[in-house]
Amino acid sequence: MIFIPLILAHLLGDFLLQPNSWVADKERKKAGSVYLYLHILLHTVLAFVFLWNIELWWIAATIGFSHFLIDWAKLNFQNAKTKRTWFFVDQLLHVLVIVALSMLYFPYFIWEDFFNSESLKLITAVVFLTVPSSIFIKTLISIWTPVTVEHSKLQTESLVNAGKYIGILERLLVFVFILVDHWEGVGFMIAAKSVFRFSDLAEAKQRKLTEYVLIGTLLSFGIAVLTGILVKI
Repeated sequence: MIFIPLILAHLLGDFLLQPNSWVADKERKKAGSVYLYLHILLHTVLAFVFLWNIELWWIAATIGFSHFLIDWAKLNFQNAKTKRTWFFVDQLLHVLVIVALSMLYFPYFIWEDFFNSESLKLITAVVFLTVPSSIFIKTLISIWTPVTVEHSKLQTESLVNAGKYIGILERLLVFVFILVDHWEGVGFMIAAKSVFRFSDLAEAKQRKLTEYVLIGTLLSFGIAVLTGILVKI
């Protein structure tokens, strides 16, 4: 099947290989941004590479063309209030296109001499738990962003992007614990995170900030657990 390879190509193209500067330029210039077309070209090339069959060029071309239409609509119709909603609409439409293409050409197996469906499923899950999950979580909780003096102080005293990488590492560790059937490791991770993270928040004496971090933490662990369960099915 081509669903998992195309999802993996999408995750790489939309999250890991798209710098924030590209996103900002596209939002500012919309269809006039050169990065929009570089982004579409990247998705087309990635789809073709992961399909690795010249006869399936039309699938890669469809991915590129549909991605352009969806991104164009998002850039032109979103605003500050609807940006969060359009993010999820955009991702849903991309996935639906991939589902439709997969249903049209289900017999095809990719790189079966090198990869099987299980290994590709594992790779896709690992990629999803890195930057894509961070962006999903950040977008989900963006409506509750406490801006306080204490919060700013905590941020300036921490390492640059430390929270992002801590989240990625904790999700990957939880994922590994689930794959090897050591659920007690998940409990240990939650306990360790609580001791180190929430002790700092208690000193800040900011209830909103504590709740904000708690929601993000539970979402992070929840996504990792759900991904691990789905991979084991």
